[in-house]
Amino acid sequence: MTNVKRRRGLIGEAAAANFLNSKGYRIIVRNFRCSLGEVDIIAQDGKEIVFIEVRTRSSTFYGTPQESVDVRKQYRLRLLANYYLCQNGLTEIPCRFDVVAVQLNREDKVTNIEVIKGAF
Repeated sequence: MTNVKRRRGLIGEAAAANFLNSKGYRIIVRNFRCSLGEVDIIAQDGKEIVFIEVRTRSSTFYGTPQESVDVRKQYRLRLLANYYLCQNGLTEIPCRFDVVAVQLNREDKVTNIEVIKGAF
């Protein structure tokens, strides 16, 4: 991953976390990693555990941020969520998958944030 993409990803994740906090989500962990991969944000929204994929774009030339969460990524996130829930004894807690789409301008300033609740 290039430094520019990495920097933009970090900007997007920080903006997403702040935005989610302002909407009442309680962030449990950011960048949860295990042998299966990584979940950008795990949060609690009401009584649900929410597994959140953050996608950041500075252009829509290749599509919107939310369009980039393909079937393969969804499958991987489901595996990660199952692992996290089992490891933490939370298998009886309802959960969902949200996508946070962050749009940046050419100066890497956030111009739009959209939360898609229950995206898949």
